[in-house]
Amino acid sequence: MTAAASPARPDQPSWLDPELATLTRDRFSDPAWIFERKLDGERCLAFRSRGQVRLMTRNQKDDTSTYPEITQALAAQQAGGFIIDGEIVAFDGSQTRFARLQQRLGVRQPGPDLLAAVPVWFYIFDVLWADGRDVRQLALRQRKQILRGLLDFAGPLRYTEHVDTDGEAYFRQACASGWEGVIAKRADAPYRAGRSRDWLKFKCESGQEFVIGGFTDPRGSRTGFGALLLGYYDPGHKLVYAGKVGTGFTQRTLDSLHATLVGLEQDRPPFDHGRLPRSGVHWVQPRLVAEVGFSEWTTDGELRHPRFQGLRDDKDPAEVTREVPQDTR
Repeated sequence: MTAAASPARPDQPSWLDPELATLTRDRFSDPAWIFERKLDGERCLAFRSRGQVRLMTRNQKDDTSTYPEITQALAAQQAGGFIIDGEIVAFDGSQTRFARLQQRLGVRQPGPDLLAAVPVWFYIFDVLWADGRDVRQLALRQRKQILRGLLDFAGPLRYTEHVDTDGEAYFRQACASGWEGVIAKRADAPYRAGRSRDWLKFKCESGQEFVIGGFTDPRGSRTGFGALLLGYYDPGHKLVYAGKVGTGFTQRTLDSLHATLVGLEQDRPPFDHGRLPRSGVHWVQPRLVAEVGFSEWTTDGELRHPRFQGLRDDKDPAEVTREVPQDTR
């Protein structure tokens, strides 16, 4: 009698949707959860199959040639096929800064000068597929163990460390250290695509993405534009005005972004709701997404003390909504 043939392994998929964290106002400690540093960078899924590596943003934009040092490091691994999840970051001192990383965004095949001036690292925190096996249904702690043994974390590759149980102390440490915050993850949960309450965001300060719907004329000696007009989509997919941001821009950003916005101008405002400015305003097609930090929302539904942090070409404008902290426990 011949032995039964072992079942064929499934083909590695060319795309898997990432899991996304839910913003919460809760701060807690719990042995059923682990806690990771929240990094200020670009989310990335890395795919390796038959020796070929692809780096993909969360909206399926191919960044393989943008980060050749990461692509090469993953191609050199001894492991077979895999799909891993992490964040690509650039440091300003000890802090990850999206504004610094933005110098690399969208640059295909960067030259040696840019690679040296803005080095990047890939902080990997999860594995979805390993050596021909779908591991998403395994508990997070098991996936972390698989990830540890899967890759050689050297060069630009980093394993994302975590702490157990004491999320409140780690959050206080994060804010005192100037970090963005903490990501809390349920340790026994599988990897679930889409927005999940198994992953929670503890933010040290407020900030999120906004759609750019217009700009104002510059004043005084300033060139380019004065401020960007921001919005987000409500549940009915109506663009709601959220105020304007006029700080956080370099001269280079003022000039380059203004040139892009001029090409998107339209006669009518794209906003469906909100108290819009009326003078010195240029309306644009809502195609660009900005990362904006701010202190809080006003009672009128606008941003207080906003500051521009960079453009997000890895986010679909149609997916930009107002992030409201959830009571999750």
